[in-house]
Amino acid sequence: MASQKNPGTQVTSEPGTHRSGTSSQTQTGSPELEARKRALNEVFGLLKLSYHNQFNSAFQDVQTLNHAKRLWLESLAGFSPEQMVAGAKRAIKQSEYLPTIHKMLQFCAEGEHGLPDPRAAYREACNAPSPKANNKWSHPAVYHAGRASDWFFLANNPESSAYPVFASHYKKICEKLMAGESLPAPQQVQLEHQPAKPLSKAENAKKLAELRAQFKI
Repeated sequence: MASQKNPGTQVTSEPGTHRSGTSSQTQTGSPELEARKRALNEVFGLLKLSYHNQFNSAFQDVQTLNHAKRLWLESLAGFSPEQMVAGAKRAIKQSEYLPTIHKMLQFCAEGEHGLPDPRAAYREACNAPSPKANNKWSHPAVYHAGRASDWFFLANNPESSAYPVFASHYKKICEKLMAGESLPAPQQVQLEHQPAKPLSKAENAKKLAELRAQFKI
């Protein structure tokens, strides 16, 4: 059997491909498949660089690594090479743990749907002017997550308390979106000629207490 150089660094040929004894050409996949293989090699390179110890623990030998690459290549078949690499970079930014295939599918899908990462979505929701529905949102999911979290709650609590609530709603909305559900666009409202009367300190305190009790914060 011919020796291999650096067998763990490249996606190996698909099962069934071989070098013919009567031809000097190697049976390879389509250009699109080869491009996806190169992208997957880049993905695994990024993951190894960023999650070194976790990566080496998950893929302890060349055989395990190559099996994993073939499985990932098949599982991520619905995404372009660019989406695969972008998903890996998104994973590195958002997670301190080496992503599973399930999580990698989510990271790739976020890019496919144009969804901002949770932290950026939170900042966008907090900084959006009123009326919220009239804001130019990067994605309707940000608006709906902010609305579900309660705009008053987001505006009157520190990030350490408000972000987990927002992130939870945002994750659920994104999962529904990636499952095929559609999100209605925010219904813009007519600007009032007379501004609404602000709440008193007592009313603000009561509202905040109700929200904290609701979210158990």
